[in-house]
Amino acid sequence: MSKEHKEHKEHKAKDESRERAQDEAPQEKADAPSDGRMKRKVYEPELEKLQVELVELQEWVRREGRKVCVVFEGRDGAGKGGVIKAITERVSPRVFQVVALPAPTERERSQMYLQRYIPHLPAAGEVMIFDRSWYNRAGVERVMGFCTQDQAKQFLEGAPAMEKSIVQSGVILLKYWLEVSPDEQTRRLQQRIDDGRKIWKLSDMDLKSYSRWYDYSRARDDMFLATDTPWAPWFVVRSDDKKRARLNIIRHLLSRIPYEPVKRRKVTLPERQKAEGYKEPDYPYKWVEEAY
Repeated sequence: MSKEHKEHKEHKAKDESRERAQDEAPQEKADAPSDGRMKRKVYEPELEKLQVELVELQEWVRREGRKVCVVFEGRDGAGKGGVIKAITERVSPRVFQVVALPAPTERERSQMYLQRYIPHLPAAGEVMIFDRSWYNRAGVERVMGFCTQDQAKQFLEGAPAMEKSIVQSGVILLKYWLEVSPDEQTRRLQQRIDDGRKIWKLSDMDLKSYSRWYDYSRARDDMFLATDTPWAPWFVVRSDDKKRARLNIIRHLLSRIPYEPVKRRKVTLPERQKAEGYKEPDYPYKWVEEAY
């Protein structure tokens, strides 16, 4: 037996052993957190129903040429990325588009602050989702010293008028703040350190920000005081339980938009053409190894 064949057999035996262990494990262990958080078997059917509604919303936005802008803010580890993924994983990326801008370039730093965000506002038939937004100036830039206190103050004074203009132009603007507790934030950031699949989520900036919990609390309080307006209110979501937070946000988002189901024609698959003498070629395809 060749060395490669032997190693293949050993890997296969390990895979089969792992599969048996997973199959024999009690289902509750995988599905049910012991701390009272929502179970997966409850979460997934509810998410599926809400995602069907998001598709209905998508078709209405597209048909009616409506414009929707959704802003997600919160501390590092609050769960913004997971919420956005739950919203967008079953809809068209041409309609639901995610905006997650990198650090500004030298040129962008010389522009009017809001200038780099305005091109990303929705046009007709679009839902633009901001994974962090112009509120960077009220939060991370202020706390980490990337702008002056005067610049942060000017932003807070001007943001309500800017958002009023956005709303008056026909955009449905929704702003969500995900509120995570100190202990839960610590648990999530530590998990990123320990998990090789998540370590990329942890930047040097996250580590610096982590130590400034109360600076961020003060910045959040000032932001709410200045920009929680009748035309663009802040909606706050408890996010220690990620699954509940995702469902609550999607349900709330759907309730804030007056969409209606779009009638669709009945779809049936057409008949597939006959082979008419076609035969599969005897070609040496380079098949991917079926390791699973």
